[in-house]
Amino acid sequence: MTAEKARGKSRIEWCFERLTTVSHLLILRHMKALSLTLGLLIMPAMLALAGSIYDIPVKDIDGKETSLGAYKGKVLLVVNVASKCGLTPQYKTLESTYEKFKDKGLVIVGFPCNQFASQEPGTNEEIKQFCSSKYNVTFPLFDKIEVNGPNRHPLYVALAGKDSPYPGDIKWNFGKFLIGRDGKIIKRFEPKTTPDSPEVTQAIEAALAAK
Repeated sequence: MTAEKARGKSRIEWCFERLTTVSHLLILRHMKALSLTLGLLIMPAMLALAGSIYDIPVKDIDGKETSLGAYKGKVLLVVNVASKCGLTPQYKTLESTYEKFKDKGLVIVGFPCNQFASQEPGTNEEIKQFCSSKYNVTFPLFDKIEVNGPNRHPLYVALAGKDSPYPGDIKWNFGKFLIGRDGKIIKRFEPKTTPDSPEVTQAIEAALAAK
C-alpha cells in the first residue's frame, strides 16, 4: 500500500469514527428527551389511575408498599422533610402538633427528600433512627422521594402539579400541604411557616371541625 493510499484510508477511518461518535451522541440526546417526555406523560396517567390521594402508591420508611388509604377520614399534614437543614428543628413542632391533635383526627406524614442542597443524604434506616433519637418522632415517615422535576412522585404531582389548587414547585424542605377529611387539598404552607404558627394551627383546627 502506498503512503498516499494509507493516508487516504486514515482519513476515511477518521471520518467514520467521527460520524459514529456524533451518531452515538445524537442517539443519547434523543433517548434522554424521550425519557423525560415519557416521565411527564406517565406521572399524570398514574395519578389519573390512582383516582384520589389515598390510592396513590407510596412506600413507608421501611420500604413496604402501601398508600395513604389508612388515613381516609383523617386530616393530613403532608411535609417534605430533611435531616440536615436549617429548618430541621421543625421536627420538634411537627411532633408536638401531632401529639396535640392526633386524638382529634390529625395525621402528619413525612416524606424525606434530598433535592434541596442534598440535605437528606441518609438511608431510610438512618433517617428513621435520626428522627427517633433526636426528635422522638412518632408520626408516620415514608420512603425518600423527589418532589420536583421529571421524577416527581405522583403524590406531589397531585399536591403541587398543574391541576392542584396550589400548583408550583416545592421551594425547600418542610413545605406543607393540609388535606381535609374528604381528601381535598385545603391549604399550602411554605417551608418557613412553622407547624405551631397561628396560621397552621387555625387551619388544622378548622379542618378537624369540618364534617
